[in-house]
Amino acid sequence: MKRFDCLKVIESFMTDEDIVVANVGNTSLEWHTIRPSPANLYNVNLGQCTPVGLGLALALPTRRVMAFDGDGNVLLNLASLADAAYLRPSNFRIIVFDNQAYESPGCLPTATAHGTDLEAIAKGAGIKKTLTIRSLEEFVNKIQLVFNEKEFCLVVAKIETGTVGTRPINMDGKRNKYQFATYIEDTEKKPVLRLRSQSPLVE
Repeated sequence: MKRFDCLKVIESFMTDEDIVVANVGNTSLEWHTIRPSPANLYNVNLGQCTPVGLGLALALPTRRVMAFDGDGNVLLNLASLADAAYLRPSNFRIIVFDNQAYESPGCLPTATAHGTDLEAIAKGAGIKKTLTIRSLEEFVNKIQLVFNEKEFCLVVAKIETGTVGTRPINMDGKRNKYQFATYIEDTEKKPVLRLRSQSPLVE
């Protein structure tokens, strides 16, 4: 099962209002290719994707927020699963693309290549609704139902290494951050940017 194919399935049932936080590396490249949107926050650093998504879900309870995380990222910050389990915003979805490798720096194996079970860890952290998916057919059959239910959940997608069909993201991290923040200001009518005195949303 390839991550690119999984992302295409997810995109097929998403709305323009859905917010996506994508982790650093190939996930962001692939997602930008499939669904370029100001509602995407790309290249969130190692260990920070799920926490950033959690914060957005809590701050924007009427929006569906998805964190596209990876096994290496989650393993670096397992406390984020405990925090998410405790706060459990019903509009938050975590999908962990587990290729059992730190792919960008040369495919060094992660702990999941040696038996670590991220779904079991998530359950142990207190996340009630979890699922591990190992084939594209199963992904197609289950993922939309899981994401459309009004319940916080975590899905582990066991994928192959490698990436396909990507194009460069024509923006640096700062530009994407401010583009995303501006999008939230425009759609939620709330000030976000640091220069709040210049925001039209502040009286």
